[in-house]
Amino acid sequence: MNLALFPRVRLAHLPTPLEPLPRLSEALGGPEIWIKRDDCTGLSTGGNKTRKLEFLMAEAQRQDAEVVLTQGATQSNHARQTAAAAARMGMGCHILLEDRTGYAHDDYRRNGNVLLDHLHGATMEHHGPGLDMNAELEAAAERERAEGRRAYAIPGGGSNPTGALGYVNCALEMMGQFAAAGLAVDHIVHATGSAGTQAGLVTGLKAMNAGIPLLGIGVRAPRAKQEANVFALAQATAERLGCPGVVARADVVANCDYVGPGYGIPAEDTLEAIDLFAKTEAILLDPVYSAKGAAGLIDLIRKGRFGKGDRVVFLHTGGAFGLAGYAHCFDVPG
Repeated sequence: MNLALFPRVRLAHLPTPLEPLPRLSEALGGPEIWIKRDDCTGLSTGGNKTRKLEFLMAEAQRQDAEVVLTQGATQSNHARQTAAAAARMGMGCHILLEDRTGYAHDDYRRNGNVLLDHLHGATMEHHGPGLDMNAELEAAAERERAEGRRAYAIPGGGSNPTGALGYVNCALEMMGQFAAAGLAVDHIVHATGSAGTQAGLVTGLKAMNAGIPLLGIGVRAPRAKQEANVFALAQATAERLGCPGVVARADVVANCDYVGPGYGIPAEDTLEAIDLFAKTEAILLDPVYSAKGAAGLIDLIRKGRFGKGDRVVFLHTGGAFGLAGYAHCFDVPG
């Protein structure tokens, strides 16, 4: 497994910090909790998609792309980081934004990540729910090509075998940090959605024979579908790395009990997680991904899923700037 064989542009501030969360651990009375700060990757307020974009944008550059296109929900962290990467590299960016929540609030439709998409110079088009957005993406890319522009399409979440290499690299980085700090880690937990983060992590961990169970907390799909999506992408990623079959179906585990009312719609436990992380560790979570992952972590600790002697690493996927699009969800005194 040699990641140096794959084209890559340096966009992220790496390695991201690995830090203990003593006040959160004390508040929950459970395992020793650590956090991997992939909210600190640096590109346009950071987030996990920047790792994927290092490989995706290198591929776009090799294809001499003039414009990159991608798709996501209205407050997509991935869209914001793609727009930022394109601006950094002097490429155009066009984003297809899908309404997955039905929110009509002005802060949701114009603030948060949407504001940053605009500031990075991306053009945007809005779509209603229920469409095949990757098909819509490819149609938009074909329109660009028909108009004479060299277009490169990035799937939602940057989740294909190229993008997943970013989280194979993260697995390598974490194992190095664990070794340097002398940390014996029992579990890694993170939010899982478009599958690329979990697929890359599980592929990297298994290829290194790390022996650390990985749990994805789902933010959208039911468990069976989520695990199937992750496993298929992990298989394709392992093939690309030259280690086919390294990931078994049993290695892919998702818990999708914390989706709440739907994708991008925070539940009460989502808001509790945001409040608890902010007040104990001054860490901001986003309502779509990281807070739902944290809600799962918190509830599973309370239910005894992780023992008091365990050491659990929570991978923060970023997105806190999206809180500005969700002001309507918080009771802020006037």
